[in-house]
Amino acid sequence: MLQVAKKVGAAVATAMLTFVAQAQVVVIVNPSSSTSTLNADQVANIYLGKSNSMPGGGSAVPANLPETSPTRDAFFSKVTGKQSAQVKAIWSRLVFSGKAAPPKEFASTAEVKKFVSSTPDAIGYIEKSAADSSVKVVLSVD
Repeated sequence: MLQVAKKVGAAVATAMLTFVAQAQVVVIVNPSSSTSTLNADQVANIYLGKSNSMPGGGSAVPANLPETSPTRDAFFSKVTGKQSAQVKAIWSRLVFSGKAAPPKEFASTAEVKKFVSSTPDAIGYIEKSAADSSVKVVLSVD
């Protein structure tokens, strides 16, 4: 029984890593934002609490997917070079020291997209296939 559980666990882990490696993620902002493109370093600075503003000025209000989201794992891995657990630890230190508040977490891609489309200073990330005219894509992370 234990060997079966190990094999199933290994298969699930392999499938998750395959999804993360293949996931196409885009970074989005509100369509009215003056920001038209961002690079991975600029986005990483926002999501790691090093910056709370967009490069061209204006504040940045980041939106996160839940910790269990494979898209979140792919985003952090590809943009920051860190795993979700490492990012969580960084935010724990920032919150504990009173230096920053973590990005607001949403339950789904649809909720992130809705928040970004209705919040002028918002920035988020979603699956590329979910992007539409309600948001502006500023970085594609393939």
